[in-house]
Amino acid sequence: MLTIKQITDDKEAVIRGLEKKHFQGAREAIDQVLAVDNKRKEAQVQLDSFNAQVNVLSKRIGALMKEGKKDDAEAARQQVAECKQQSRLLEEQMKQAEEEKRTLLCAIPNVPYDLVPEGKSAEDNLVVKTGGHDTQLPENALPHWELAKKYNLIDFDLGVKITGAGFPVYIGQGARLQRALINFFLDEARKAGYTEIMPPTVVNQASGYGTGQLPDKEGQMYHCELDDLYLIPTAEVPVTNIYRNVILSEDQLPIKNCAYTQCFRREAGSYGKDVRGLNRLHEFSKIEIVRIDKPEHSAQSHQEMLDHVEGLLQKLELPYRILRLCGGDMSFTAAICYDFEVYSEAQKRWLEVSSVSNFDTYQANRLQCRYRGSDKKINLCHTLNGSALALPRIVAALLEDFQTPEGIRIPKALQPYMGCEMITND
Repeated sequence: MLTIKQITDDKEAVIRGLEKKHFQGAREAIDQVLAVDNKRKEAQVQLDSFNAQVNVLSKRIGALMKEGKKDDAEAARQQVAECKQQSRLLEEQMKQAEEEKRTLLCAIPNVPYDLVPEGKSAEDNLVVKTGGHDTQLPENALPHWELAKKYNLIDFDLGVKITGAGFPVYIGQGARLQRALINFFLDEARKAGYTEIMPPTVVNQASGYGTGQLPDKEGQMYHCELDDLYLIPTAEVPVTNIYRNVILSEDQLPIKNCAYTQCFRREAGSYGKDVRGLNRLHEFSKIEIVRIDKPEHSAQSHQEMLDHVEGLLQKLELPYRILRLCGGDMSFTAAICYDFEVYSEAQKRWLEVSSVSNFDTYQANRLQCRYRGSDKKINLCHTLNGSALALPRIVAALLEDFQTPEGIRIPKALQPYMGCEMITND
């Protein structure tokens, strides 16, 4: 959530940033916020005036009583009562204005950094780096959904029977590959200094609002209506909310957490060839890295997170590219975001496997996640998060890019976790 100071310091820059994100009616939305905030300020001025009158009258009542002027004292008491009544009305006006302002601000996205390129969609994202090797596949190479069937790794039909489309069942070596990747990613995060968290996979409404998933304009979250709880779309939500309404000390920063969870997304509106197999699921496994940091250090933290994710893809020997997302393709809450994609040689397309974002103070303001600096002042933190990594498309790329006539080769970094060098039918 944007702060009033952020808006008033440079209103035009905020509007330009919102327009870069293709937020419709940016100027009108900002003007509406400022108008409501001015109403609150005006009420505050009047409230301060009434409170000052009460103080003056209260002192006068005592003096009048000492002088034996009971009628004048009673009149002053009546004035105090009237002032207090007006004060209560003003306090209610201020409360309503504050709530209206928060509602308006929650509907306004974060302002992107200047480094974010202009653009409307994924086609306008900027490729900043490529890495890995060119994949040489055998003749008649298969897509991962065919390989999963050939080696009895994943049963998509069984998932439909149990739950529905988008909920695959991993079997035997397929389940083992999932577990191997989870443990590999968690171990790598621990080596990089992240503290592992095992959070709930359902959250309350306050948590959803805190990280910006609520209000859910696109209906992508699964809602348990009876209990008013939500299945998490990412571990970012529960892990970041650990620090909701918390004031940290400066020496605690940066905080580095990681978590493995199942993630749930309705993926409303998804259809066609791009959703086949593991390309787009309703439930999937993901390891998330989350940082809470000081503003002056968050850019360095962001780069360290990018380096960490790139290192994972290098160890998995996968061809990859890194994209800086354009304004129109960024999430509602991000100030800057980089996507990592791996190349599927069998599908002849890039598959997104990670997004690493810096939210600046946007989430922290919603969360009231703050820190006390060495000067004793309390400031908003910066929050950052990234996938390290999401499993489905990593599995898809591994199956497709490492297929051989003898079976599916396991990258060296993953072999200790799998306990084998090759997936075969033996």
